[in-house]
Amino acid sequence: MILSSLKHRLIVSCQAPDGDPFRDPDSMARFAEAAALGGAAGIRANGPEDIRAIRARVDLPVFGIQKSIASDGRVLITPSVKSAQAVVEAGASIVAIDCTARGRRYGAFERLREIRNRLRVPVMADIATVEEAIAAVEAGADTVASTMRGYTDETAGVTRFEPEFIAELVRCVPVPVLAEGRVSTPEEAASALRAGAHAVIVGTAITAPRRIVQVFAGAMDRERRRLVTGQVAGIDLGGTNTKYGLVASDGRLLSEGVAPTPWSAGREALLGHLKRIARECVEGGGAASIGIATAGWVDPSSGEVVYATGNLPGWTGAQIAAEVSEAVGLPVAVENDANALAVAEFRFGAARSARNFVVITLGTGLGGGCYIDGKLNHGSHFFANAIGHMPVEPDGAPCTCGLRGCLEAYTNAAALLRRAPQFANAEQLIHAANGGDESARAAISAQAVYLASGLAAVVQLLDPELLVLSGGLVQNNTLLLTRVREELSRRLTVWDQRRLEVCASGLGYHGGVLGAAAVAFERC
Repeated sequence: MILSSLKHRLIVSCQAPDGDPFRDPDSMARFAEAAALGGAAGIRANGPEDIRAIRARVDLPVFGIQKSIASDGRVLITPSVKSAQAVVEAGASIVAIDCTARGRRYGAFERLREIRNRLRVPVMADIATVEEAIAAVEAGADTVASTMRGYTDETAGVTRFEPEFIAELVRCVPVPVLAEGRVSTPEEAASALRAGAHAVIVGTAITAPRRIVQVFAGAMDRERRRLVTGQVAGIDLGGTNTKYGLVASDGRLLSEGVAPTPWSAGREALLGHLKRIARECVEGGGAASIGIATAGWVDPSSGEVVYATGNLPGWTGAQIAAEVSEAVGLPVAVENDANALAVAEFRFGAARSARNFVVITLGTGLGGGCYIDGKLNHGSHFFANAIGHMPVEPDGAPCTCGLRGCLEAYTNAAALLRRAPQFANAEQLIHAANGGDESARAAISAQAVYLASGLAAVVQLLDPELLVLSGGLVQNNTLLLTRVREELSRRLTVWDQRRLEVCASGLGYHGGVLGAAAVAFERC
């Protein structure tokens, strides 16, 4: 009955750590009263003293816990039946206990059953994985909450709220699922309900003034540093060369450099390479932060490469932001190179007045960056915009990603040169095409057919207002742009009504550096 009254509602966690100015029962009760006035349907609270004070002020269901230090020196939630009885006698409606793998080592399931049988209250299992949730329900838990996700040894790499994890829990357990942990915004709370959460518990984002102030002060401090220095360092890690420089807030390149990329030497060599360049940028003076653009898919919140193809062997799992930040003592933001270029186009380039657009980078590979309704699209697992790995030929040419028939395999520099092998490089081929060489023009036209085939699918799906082509294969290559427009007009429905603009990036040779810098301006 209690749980049914909380369906699709907000529960506010009113807790404060030792040493916090609000660490007393009366303050917690006032927080609970404010939460109730704001529309909260329930409260989560720690300890009988706080729960008793809260009960005196609000008539809402209380999820009671008792935090204690276990023998391993770490906090354990409701470690005994005696502690559960104390919070129930103080007024808790539901008892929450740690049912993670660690909690089970401290007898969580035996405790769970005894609490339900002796105290006659529902028990909520705080868990971190699907397997822990299933086991807790089998042991008798009335509900499960994602409270411990990211706070156990097994899930330490989780740093953001994951609605997809909530959806998986909902699919796998037959009891109500409560979303709790790292829910920082109203949008994330709403996404939890869309994922199937029965209710949402929010704590720090609402009831931790010190943390809230830190977030605001930190953002303002970063902006203050930018206003004082007016510049950041941008590093573009390419498959052949790494370009870098200092960039002003209006997009002016203040200094520049280039160094060969040790692309085949492995992760440690690449990280050392980035650290050396970052130090050079910092020693040059004036950088408030550093942005890094790299091949591969990147978790923007942690700066980790979640997956990279064979173009950069061993790059998957690289902790770029943490490693480089520690080396230079500055904030570091990391983004996929094509995504970074999209940020640069949005901030400095052709897409400044656009809200829905796609950027395509053509060179050693084919990358994509996409803005939807004014926001950079990452996807659920940061794999969005993988335009180069859309299949265009069933069981076709092999691709560096390990699959066959990908768009990249037919449109990158290697594919272009295979069509006209008499040219030493793409730049020479494009120059010849501009001079009228028929074999070079035929090679570019064939490339345009494949490129338009892939882009037509993107346009049909997203309906953008603008396509921006960039990279070495686009520089001075008006024939490619012309042929892509022609092919798209033949392949897309309602072409005239779309008013789709196709243009070349105006950011030039250092577009990747500007992209990396743009990411730093936005996030550091």
